[in-house]
Amino acid sequence: MTTDRPGSTTIATIANEVGVSVATVSKVLNGRADVAPETRARVEASLERHSYRRRVPRQATASAGQIDLVFHEFDSEWAMEIIQGVEAVCAVSGHAVVLSQLGGRHHPQQQWLDALLHRRPLGVLFVVSSPTQAQQQQLLRQRIPFVVIDTDSATSASVPTVGSSNFNGGLQATRHLLELGHRRLAMISGQEDVLCSRERVAGFRFAHEEAGIAVDGELVRYGNFSVESGYRHGMDLLSRPVRPTAIFAGADMQAVGVLRAARRLGLRIPDDLSLIGYDNLPMAAWTDPALTTINQPLRDMAGTAARILLDLARGVPITTSRIDLVTELIVRESTAPPVSS
Repeated sequence: MTTDRPGSTTIATIANEVGVSVATVSKVLNGRADVAPETRARVEASLERHSYRRRVPRQATASAGQIDLVFHEFDSEWAMEIIQGVEAVCAVSGHAVVLSQLGGRHHPQQQWLDALLHRRPLGVLFVVSSPTQAQQQQLLRQRIPFVVIDTDSATSASVPTVGSSNFNGGLQATRHLLELGHRRLAMISGQEDVLCSRERVAGFRFAHEEAGIAVDGELVRYGNFSVESGYRHGMDLLSRPVRPTAIFAGADMQAVGVLRAARRLGLRIPDDLSLIGYDNLPMAAWTDPALTTINQPLRDMAGTAARILLDLARGVPITTSRIDLVTELIVRESTAPPVSS
């Protein structure tokens, strides 16, 4: 364990300990890519042992600079809601927003992070993604604050995160269908390795448990939150000899895919099948029939995260590291009692 006084460690100290040049340590600190991975790891470990923090000129404040908004992917209307929520806050503060995506990954590649560290943005907003523990230390050493906008809940308590109550959303959606009289319910969720997907399924299962109704495991599906996934699973579920009378889709985009599958099979919504989505995207009110859904306040989540990030950039301490906004059932035209009842 090191006993360095705060601010006593220099780049030369790190270089001497690791056995590299001062220039090499400086390259690691500045996110330069021209450092061998093994050397970078040794320098990073030494920086961590000494709790080294890069000195930043006093004039580098939140009055200038840009915000990096980083998605794991942004090919849907869901992403547009996040973008608009961040833009609304940053437009008032006068900060530019730079968009990027991680190609579906939930953690950035080191090459991507090196380029970001070299640019030194004012702060970073990660959407359904987050830096690894080692990458968090790199950002902290460069004094670049970051906040995660996440429908997940798996981030560390040390990572400022804004999300929503996914378990409650799954519970509300399923209770609604059960209260209408449905007893054979299916659910299509997102990726199984993403916690928000599992939490929505957990809410689905708990609603059945409290109603004393068994869940048919064959009717619970994991895919991704896309139209294609909703269509593929919808076709399979609705082609079964004994099909479900209601489907809870884990995203509005999935629900659109289920809607297409139902129509292809000659089923009417809600007469033959009740359908409920998740997110309350603007298009949910314009489907035919209009989609019952769970409102996840995406713009509010994004705006809240942007305000927290700007506060951190100004040196304002945060009072809590995790904020979960409330989800709400929005009843429209796509759910009704089953014909049998």
